[in-house]
Amino acid sequence: MADVAVIGAQWGDEGNGKIVDWLSARADVVVRFQGGHNAGHTLVIDGAVYKLSLLPSGVVRGGKLSVIGSGVVVDPFALIAEIARVESQGVKVTPDNLAVAENATLILPLHQELDQMRETSNSGVRIGTTKRGIGPAYEDRAGRRALRVVDLLKPEELPAKVENILVHHNALRRGFGLAEADAGALVAALREIAPKVAPFAKPVWRVLDEARKAGKRILFEGAQGVLLDVDHGTYPYVTSSNTVAGHAATGSGLGPRAVGYVLGIVKAYTTRVGEGPFPTELTDAIGERLGERGHEFGVVTGRKRRCGWFDAALVRQSLKVAGVDGIALTKLDVLDGFEELKVGVGYRIDGEVYDYLPAGVGLGAGIEPVYETMEGWSGSTARARSWAELPAEAVKYVRRLEELIETPVALVSTSPEREDVILMKDPFQD
Repeated sequence: MADVAVIGAQWGDEGNGKIVDWLSARADVVVRFQGGHNAGHTLVIDGAVYKLSLLPSGVVRGGKLSVIGSGVVVDPFALIAEIARVESQGVKVTPDNLAVAENATLILPLHQELDQMRETSNSGVRIGTTKRGIGPAYEDRAGRRALRVVDLLKPEELPAKVENILVHHNALRRGFGLAEADAGALVAALREIAPKVAPFAKPVWRVLDEARKAGKRILFEGAQGVLLDVDHGTYPYVTSSNTVAGHAATGSGLGPRAVGYVLGIVKAYTTRVGEGPFPTELTDAIGERLGERGHEFGVVTGRKRRCGWFDAALVRQSLKVAGVDGIALTKLDVLDGFEELKVGVGYRIDGEVYDYLPAGVGLGAGIEPVYETMEGWSGSTARARSWAELPAEAVKYVRRLEELIETPVALVSTSPEREDVILMKDPFQD
């Protein structure tokens, strides 16, 4: 049996929630290892819709342990609000089925305020963040001034720790022309939320080590996508953490040998939220059609996603960087009814052709995609559970993508429903 890491292989929003939920039926433990409540996962189970941001997808299944690893930045107020929301839908969340790493970094209200100030400022680069405070929290972690979950367990030490972090943040606030943060109000808010978070705080590294020793199957759940990785993505229009599979080890507290199989989630076309280069973007009626049929709006922010043709060159690049063993192809049914489809196979930049996207290519670089055209299909792929149920042209499309990205297709998702999957390879089987 192989422990499995699931990551998005594009710019996020690939349909990770459904795939992770489907795989969690075969897992005993589901671990979030990076990101924060900026990532939204939508699960559709027996007609009920669950929208998760911070909680691992395993919480909606009984008998599973969900873990928020140390690589995640945790907004304690958002965490408790999300727990209350899913409990209102009949999902019970207790310390028996949810563990939060005691060494995970906290997102504080001042992080969100700083994020918002930067994104609305007239100076500097606008990244197009969710304004949830993710980046500033990771900055404080790297600067060794952050508060962590364990600090909530020691309320008597909070005033000194808050004063320490405010030395940095109040200088920034003065630079933006804003009043300094109120240390007393922040300490009071943290002391109020602390008893609600404390029962979930655990040494996650030990919990996971014991699970491995007991032969439990572990599913590592990433957020965002490889192309938003702070090192390997389209920098600076990226998130503030490593989204590649290698971070599953760092962000959970297990060693690199913990991951036996890496599954990359790949949408059958391409979408992106926020700023940044997007070579195959379509701003015409076809792009609108993809967005409407795919319901392309952000789970967390509700922002409309930019849409375009499948970019095989970029996906191939991200799969190699992330060490992906096989892909789960999602939203194939959105392409039903197109007479022809285009697939990006490279780029023409300043008169030179590339089969990968060079680092440092900015928004105004004039990237011209090189396309390969394929025949579309008039039949339906929706809810198919076998290759025989797919139109022949759809099978050809999937097989051609497989060739172009140089990675096998492990499964194909044909609707938001959990069981509408064509399975070629069970990631949990060695």
